[in-house]
Amino acid sequence: MPNSQFFDIFLFAVVAGVILFRLYTVLGRRTGNERPPPDSFRLTGRTPADAAAAKDNVVPLPVAARPAPPADAPSDPVARGLMDIKLADRSFETDHFISGARSAYELIVTAFAKGERAQLKPLLSDEVYAAFGQVISGREQRKESMAFTFVGFKDVKIVHAALKGRSAEITLAFGAQFISATTDQNASVIDGDSKTVRDVTDVWTFARDVRSRDPNWLLVATSGALP
Repeated sequence: MPNSQFFDIFLFAVVAGVILFRLYTVLGRRTGNERPPPDSFRLTGRTPADAAAAKDNVVPLPVAARPAPPADAPSDPVARGLMDIKLADRSFETDHFISGARSAYELIVTAFAKGERAQLKPLLSDEVYAAFGQVISGREQRKESMAFTFVGFKDVKIVHAALKGRSAEITLAFGAQFISATTDQNASVIDGDSKTVRDVTDVWTFARDVRSRDPNWLLVATSGALP
């Protein structure tokens, strides 16, 4: 039976060799398709030169530049302010505004001279109305009266315009002419001249909420000479 035992041993050796060979082919070689280990545990083994090369290959994202102002944007501050107001209020027209401001000026100085508070109230802001009212009350207390005649304008021009939030503000310089004389309770002239035309320059600021349905502008600030 020695040949039979030798044959059995030889057969087992062949089977074991086949199994070991298959294990080696599966476990002992890399195919290049293996899944890499997680990043948190992976060692890159990159050299500084490799890192620099990778950095050079990074394509930077474009930076959004500020849009340039329109080529036709006015450079004058007053013109820019008027354009801002027009963009916020499509019904605004510069010439129409100046015409209305001229009329408002004549109405206001005339009503102020005569002490007509009811005429002034809808044309002035609360602060300006309070200031005008204080002057009128002073004249009344002193029993003074004023003779006033509006002659006309020598010049009217816009000197400032701006849009501040919802409020449009426009400042005008009025070169005006009028005759005025203030008399005391004895009819004696204490200021002005009833026969002389005065040249005055008033700088007034009008304002309006551009989102309001009310188209009227209010006088919100004054400087210069009043009657």
